[in-house]
Amino acid sequence: MKFTKSLRRSLKVGTDRRAVRLINHNRPAQARLLASTRHSRRSGPTPTHHYVYLSSNGHQTIEIEGPTVSQPLLQLARNFKYYRVIASLFTLCFSFSATAAQKTDGTSRSPNILLIVSEDNGQELGCYGEPYVQTPILDQLASEGVLFKNAYVAQAGCSQSRASFLTGLYPHQNGQIGLATWKFRMYDRDTPNLVRSLKTVGYRTGIIGKLHVNPESAFPFVFKAIPSSNFSRKNQDNYATEAKRFMMAGEEPFFLSVNYPDAHRTFITQVDGLPEKPLTGDDVKPLAYFGIDNAELRQQTADYYNCMSRLDTLIGHLLKALEETGKADNTIIAYIGDHGADMLRGKRTSYEGGTRVPFIMTWPKHWKSDLLSTELVSLIDLTPTLLEAAGAKIIPNLPGRSLLPLLKGESKEWRRYLFTEFHIHSAHNYYPQRTVQDDQFKLIVNLMPGVTNPGYEFTNNRFFDNLNDTILFAGDPVKSAYLRMERPARYELYDLKEDPYEFTNLAANATHSKTLARLQKTLQTWREKTNDPLLNHENVLRLKEEVDACFKEDGTPDKTLLNLTYPEYFFE
Repeated sequence: MKFTKSLRRSLKVGTDRRAVRLINHNRPAQARLLASTRHSRRSGPTPTHHYVYLSSNGHQTIEIEGPTVSQPLLQLARNFKYYRVIASLFTLCFSFSATAAQKTDGTSRSPNILLIVSEDNGQELGCYGEPYVQTPILDQLASEGVLFKNAYVAQAGCSQSRASFLTGLYPHQNGQIGLATWKFRMYDRDTPNLVRSLKTVGYRTGIIGKLHVNPESAFPFVFKAIPSSNFSRKNQDNYATEAKRFMMAGEEPFFLSVNYPDAHRTFITQVDGLPEKPLTGDDVKPLAYFGIDNAELRQQTADYYNCMSRLDTLIGHLLKALEETGKADNTIIAYIGDHGADMLRGKRTSYEGGTRVPFIMTWPKHWKSDLLSTELVSLIDLTPTLLEAAGAKIIPNLPGRSLLPLLKGESKEWRRYLFTEFHIHSAHNYYPQRTVQDDQFKLIVNLMPGVTNPGYEFTNNRFFDNLNDTILFAGDPVKSAYLRMERPARYELYDLKEDPYEFTNLAANATHSKTLARLQKTLQTWREKTNDPLLNHENVLRLKEEVDACFKEDGTPDKTLLNLTYPEYFFE
């Protein structure tokens, strides 16, 4: 065909592919490639994906795709005597950094990113030394990458933690201080975040499972599947199936967040035959940080472990799906828990059982394998880490740090102090706290000291029977630790090396007065630097009034009555 030869002559040789296809509209299946050439492209920001369509009586179309359309080609289109332009020229502009798209030498692409998030579990994995639970898949993943021993969330709550690791900001900085399902929300839907930043440098973005941040529109995931929490654990093999579908959908680098429902309450012993051999209360002891023991605690612990074992198997299905795509070698895998277990002294607290989480990262042939990192790491470090690895521009003024030096096994001065916080979960448990810790000591500051912590009764009475009897019969310091949790003093100081489960408060111990003063000063400096709105105690009390106003006469909260205006007055 004469016009095809002319089109071929108009194409130039360079570095990026351009395809010309002849399409017979009467027989679409006969579309075939007529020419494939390359055209040079500038490095840096450049327009891409221009299209010209030519037709003869609606039967044939020429499609030219490439980063630029040359003037000779456009002139050729205009001069065809028997053909007319039937579709316009489209330009989609993308900004690419040196490593975000295909590199200029054509030999390497940006890494894919697979973020795996589990619900409500701490470091109860075999690779973290838990003796009863079986997690061979995650144990193997840890051996292939870097395991962070001292990894913490910004706040031990679902929405709060997720908003933090996706924005790189503490909850008091981004506004997601409580559950999205209880109307808590980020201050600004335009807050820069990991998803948006990766999308601007050419990543396909997808999420499987719940996001649980308000507003969801702040995070521009293009692909979405299984958007519910799925606490009933239905059709969990679909997570891997949907993931593979997304990963195979294109050749651009992808960012995919896969969010599993285990190990959220209710602790379901077995689902679809998983785990194959469930544990019972006779097989285990309660989690060590409980400090107490009874038959119910053992059974709940066993079923929590069963959830973890099932999760491990399902992650194995996901990793197999990744292998089947052929993209595993250039995929960063990050596995995290969103916060600790929904058990005693765990979720919804500032104790280690709530804030300390599993965190494993791998990237074959790029980062160290079988490496144990003992540095203090926060999940707010995830956003700057992944953006740097992707070659994207780092969001300015983030409080976290890139973990790349640690992942590469490089010696570098690291943070001395790590910070966490608590505000509220649902309306049942408003009790704001701020926490700082170093490699030995931890200070919790209760912002409403002497007031009963409603979260204590919420957890103990909602999920356990006759727990108070077990606590009363426990000896000190465990018994005192539970009483303190119910009605805390302003300061709680713990020596995590000597007392890893935080049973003995050293705040009033004169021997540790200098440590207390040092941590108080450090925490105050951090709060000022990060513009903590609860430095103004009026904000503490005003938010409490808003929460209290949604309680009915029977003492239960009603979210339909909750009217939250804190984004408007926190920074007045």
